[in-house]
Amino acid sequence: MTAVAFPAPLPFFPQAVIFDMDGLMLDSERAITDCHAQAAAALGHDLPPDYWLRMVGTGDAACRTMLVERLGEAAADALLAHSGKLYDARVAAGIPHRPGILPLLHWLQARGVPRAVATSTRRPLAMYKLDKAGLLPFFAAVCTSTDVFHPKPEPDVYLLAAQRLGVAPAQCLVLEDSPTGVRAALAAGMTAVQVPDLVAPDAQVRALGHRIVASLDEAQRLLAAQLPAP
Repeated sequence: MTAVAFPAPLPFFPQAVIFDMDGLMLDSERAITDCHAQAAAALGHDLPPDYWLRMVGTGDAACRTMLVERLGEAAADALLAHSGKLYDARVAAGIPHRPGILPLLHWLQARGVPRAVATSTRRPLAMYKLDKAGLLPFFAAVCTSTDVFHPKPEPDVYLLAAQRLGVAPAQCLVLEDSPTGVRAALAAGMTAVQVPDLVAPDAQVRALGHRIVASLDEAQRLLAAQLPAP
């Protein structure tokens, strides 16, 4: 990942922090894209590696739509079924954490900052992945694509998370890895900090005006800088 300049300070210390899941807390985007690529190769589809990166941060329906447009409905469903079996095995084995997530969660917990998850993953799988990763106890609410009508980049899942935490959207900080998620957070009226994973922010994404950091450790430093002096 290309290094990014350290951003401007946060405008406030948030009353709540809302986390994306895949690619932000769990190193699952690599697993997902790898399973898609393996399934495509096994079924004889020659798709370039960057094709899978376009799916990062989107929900299941959007991924299927992309594949249907490229391969047709029957081939897309066959690929997704095969990829799903490969990915289920990865999840069962435990998806690794992204660097810095546990220290950040412990740091927020010690300071009593409410936390929620807002993910494009379906609820059963999201709960299973968070539980297997040992992250579920850190969150007062888990909001998924199952719980809202419109997926990211629409703001629904972030607005639901704020509602369940009882915090105004303007007082929430969102941590995201993907441009799709950043757009959802900004549309919800929240402050977004992007921690890019597989997809580096291009000029169009940077023009959104949000903060971009190179790691979750840097995100924690941004937060710590807003705490009052002891």
